[in-house]
Amino acid sequence: MANPMHSHSSDLFRHDHDFLGADHARNERRSWMVIGLCGAMMVAEIAGGWLFGSMALIADGLHMSTHAGAFLIAALAYFFARRHRNDERFAFGTGKFGDLAAFTSAIILAFVAVLIAGESISRLFQPVTIAFNEAIPIAFLGLAVNVASAWLLREDHDHDHAHHHDHVHDHHDHGHDAHHGRARHADLNLRAAYVHVLADAAVSVLAIIGLVAGRQWGLIWMDPVMGLIGAGVIASWSFGLLRSAGAILLDLRPDPALAAEIRARLQTDADDVVSDLHLWRVGPGHAAVVASLVSAAPQPPSVYKERLADLAGLSHVTIEVLSCPGH
Repeated sequence: MANPMHSHSSDLFRHDHDFLGADHARNERRSWMVIGLCGAMMVAEIAGGWLFGSMALIADGLHMSTHAGAFLIAALAYFFARRHRNDERFAFGTGKFGDLAAFTSAIILAFVAVLIAGESISRLFQPVTIAFNEAIPIAFLGLAVNVASAWLLREDHDHDHAHHHDHVHDHHDHGHDAHHGRARHADLNLRAAYVHVLADAAVSVLAIIGLVAGRQWGLIWMDPVMGLIGAGVIASWSFGLLRSAGAILLDLRPDPALAAEIRARLQTDADDVVSDLHLWRVGPGHAAVVASLVSAAPQPPSVYKERLADLAGLSHVTIEVLSCPGH
């Protein structure tokens, strides 16, 4: 028969593995809002591009589709991360669901960039008739949707940037450290979406340039050239997102300066040496650390944990203390 007192005691010392971002619920709501906005525009642009013969407009529509698709993946990631936040099957919680979603979206986006580039090259050698007067208004509407989406996401981005800026400069002043500090705290889903909206707006501008050049000066080749440039923008964004999300999924150390600070705090005594240190991100604004110390005069792990208590973002700390007489 189970001892109820033992069960109650174990609950008191149980670790909390809820590593969701501070703005998780708000970001989830906004993801669904932007999905509706971009989904409607995606249909209008792709249909208009095929109907009026504009490759740049189709490129913008396909890029808008990846935008809507990325937000759908992101929204579902937010939903499942929230739903399973206390599921013990996930060793370090569900904080990385968003990073996995961002990585998946980036792969899809890379394929779309290849498709757009291929079609643009084809139309360079085999031009098609373009209904400029019908296509240009749709391109402007696409740009308006991008601006609206950027405005919708702007508050989150600015808030996150300010938070990261303040936190990083409280501890260190170097740009390299600032980059890693932001990586540790950023909600990659939303940050990538914000950058994606800006890239999407750039593709919309390119589509308009190509269409206007074709209508005003007869430069039909400008339309597929703008499609190629748009594909390059998409591919560049995809690569950046793959690298950022991949680093988190592979548990790359998010902040070397923080790791150095942890090591320095644990080695305040001459008899203490950190023999092993692991630091990785488990969710937006949440980092986990596992450290092993060798000491000639070892103290309880709680003493070493107390030295790290005021470091923001350390949500899961495990300390192993080994005795080494005569060290």
